[in-house]
Amino acid sequence: MAKGKHGRGQMGGVSQSGLMAQVQQMQAKLAQAQEEIAAARVEGSAGGGAVRVRMTGGMICEEVLIAPELLQDGDVDMLQDLVTAGVNQAIQQAQALTEAKMGPLTGGLGSMMGLSG
Repeated sequence: MAKGKHGRGQMGGVSQSGLMAQVQQMQAKLAQAQEEIAAARVEGSAGGGAVRVRMTGGMICEEVLIAPELLQDGDVDMLQDLVTAGVNQAIQQAQALTEAKMGPLTGGLGSMMGLSG
């Protein structure tokens, strides 16, 4: 590592203090994005909206709404399939939200580290 005029280390023309400031700024942006994701709500649906699943951006299921007419038929298998489809769609929405918020901040860092899905 090269030494600057005053004996402070420099990396590629960026001082260590400047690098630390950038890291702290990035940490603050990541924390803000995580808070926004946790506060966000997404919804998945199936059966033309007969089953709706509301979930947080952090993938916590908060509510499953089932249209009463689905219960009249007594088709448990169909109802289970629709709930599963609604949950999976809500999970996909939450994942897309996370990617949209975090992707620009991480700049593909996860894929470089072999963390991509």
